[in-house]
Amino acid sequence: MSGSRCQTLYPFSGERHRQGLRFAAGELITVLQVPDGGWWEGQKEDGLRGWFPASYVQLLEINSVTFPHPDIMPEQQLLKPSEWSYCDYFWADKKDSQGNNTVSGFEILLQKQLKGKQMQKEMAEFVRESFLQLSLMSQLSHSYCPVCPFRWRESGSFKLQRIKIEEEYAKNLSKLSQNSLAAQEEGTLGEAWAQLKKSLADEAEVHLKFSSKLQSEVEKPLLNFRENFKKDMKKCDHHIADLRKQLASRYAAVEKARKALTERQKDLEMKTQQLEVKLSNKTEEEIKKARRKSTQAGDDLMRCVDLYNQAQSKWFEEMVTTTLELERLEVERVEMIRQHLCQYTQLRHETDMFNQSTVELVDQLLRKVDPAKDRELWVKEHKTGDIRPVDMEI
Repeated sequence: MSGSRCQTLYPFSGERHRQGLRFAAGELITVLQVPDGGWWEGQKEDGLRGWFPASYVQLLEINSVTFPHPDIMPEQQLLKPSEWSYCDYFWADKKDSQGNNTVSGFEILLQKQLKGKQMQKEMAEFVRESFLQLSLMSQLSHSYCPVCPFRWRESGSFKLQRIKIEEEYAKNLSKLSQNSLAAQEEGTLGEAWAQLKKSLADEAEVHLKFSSKLQSEVEKPLLNFRENFKKDMKKCDHHIADLRKQLASRYAAVEKARKALTERQKDLEMKTQQLEVKLSNKTEEEIKKARRKSTQAGDDLMRCVDLYNQAQSKWFEEMVTTTLELERLEVERVEMIRQHLCQYTQLRHETDMFNQSTVELVDQLLRKVDPAKDRELWVKEHKTGDIRPVDMEI
């Protein structure tokens, strides 16, 4: 439309535009540039040149095609023929069915803007509530207990669990998605807003499924494994305790036999000394009797020592077997927990797409879990001694 002529409909001061073209209503302007954005460049008949809003003028000719002057037209032409613009359709008053004026066009526009203002406020309230729910989840995650992935630190007289928090968060999101805030928003923005609220309902369903999977795939297996592990440990404890009691009993028998042998040896020495002082048939018979008793005591001692050696051999064998079993149970326990923690982080990856970085460090640490190294460090810190039992010798 460069080179077309137009006539101004309203006065324009041009003060708010650095290169604005000032004019009064009814002046003629030659159009020089027509870029997008609603501002045209033009030149008046007195040679002044500048920019002005396109809605302030009426085209008289386009590429030498002359339009009728507005004064002789039965109705004013549209200011923006290619658009449904406010400035074209709200000049007249709105009429009722009897033809009476009721509401002015500008009043309708004003009410629309006031309604839009209210919609903005309600949207802000909606978003703030959504942020509060997310902030609550974040605060609870900061108080998360690293010892157990599902038990939270005790606060007051209650304990919170991650699964319960997920369920509560899902319920709050679902409730928020059904909130009527900004429900009167119209047009495509209204459609987008409705979809945004629906997305919260979808997110709520995801978190609800996440909490359900946590319970069935992580928490329940861990608790079941814990119960079985306690039973195995209790069984091993009872078995070792019985063996230790049996070994103590055998040791007591050995000491008793050793004491009896010592007494018999003392008696033999005394009788021998008496023989040296006074040899007689009666004293020699007593010496023989003492020797028989000493030999019997020695035999008793040997039997007790044999029984003790058998008991300590069994104790040694059972200690080795049991400690190996405990090591196996510990490796199984660590590996089982590691697998379910991996399952936990995988669920977080699947359900928390926008916060993947929060579990990346957890994934790295899980890949470094080494039960053998843990056992080595634990043994070094808690060891009680490495002297093993050996057979007794007489």
